[in-house]
Amino acid sequence: MADPLDDFRALNDPESRRRVERRGGYFVVEGLLALEALVHSPYRIRTVLAARRKADAVRALVGGRAPVLVRDDDEVAAVAGFPFHRGVLASADRRPLPPVAEVIAGAGRVAVAEGLVDHENLGALFRNAAAFAVGAVLLDPTTADPLYRRSVRVSLGHVLRVPWTRLDPLPGGLAGLRDAGFTVVALTPAAGADPLAALAAEAAADPTARLALVVGAEGSGLTAATLAAADRRVRIPLAPGVDSLNVATAAAIAFHALRQ
Repeated sequence: MADPLDDFRALNDPESRRRVERRGGYFVVEGLLALEALVHSPYRIRTVLAARRKADAVRALVGGRAPVLVRDDDEVAAVAGFPFHRGVLASADRRPLPPVAEVIAGAGRVAVAEGLVDHENLGALFRNAAAFAVGAVLLDPTTADPLYRRSVRVSLGHVLRVPWTRLDPLPGGLAGLRDAGFTVVALTPAAGADPLAALAAEAAADPTARLALVVGAEGSGLTAATLAAADRRVRIPLAPGVDSLNVATAAAIAFHALRQ
């Protein structure tokens, strides 16, 4: 019989953890905020590991949905592989990814990520999407796992609430969005792109407009093929001498400007 603590062992080894969790069909969240989001999400909780000082709060939150293992802080640290100050870990089963058509149904705004490999930026993207009522987040195959522990933590658990799925590789994966009536908008710092304010004015004049905002990794940005496939290229005007913004920050500005 498997040891339920195995879900949480060696969390300080990211490469190994990503392989173990994907192979096991589960993921791990940390902290009370993420646990609260998990409790109210469709994901089934497998096990919760709590430091003794957090036990009462954790049991009240979980409410019998899953076993709660209580250990001293040094035992939790020994299992996780590092001093763990948040005092709460939980594992949950992954779910089959829904089809794109299901995720975008009824959404007026969606975000599309291409090659976004930084887990913190990805988590921040989900947090910003939740803040500005973006209906879904769609990830190309090269984008990182949004259910990795760091992404969930940075998202404040919103990755467990915002609908998301994977697209086919871009630019081909954009075809289904266009067929569903979305205008595909590439966010780029390129000088020839339209100012964001111009698109925002157009969107405000047409409340029925459906927009898919495509963002890429910091540094490399969107691929040339994806930029060429977009219906619109949009930029955020910046002060002289500043060439770009953090991808999550840029997305937040665009989400706010284009909110419905």
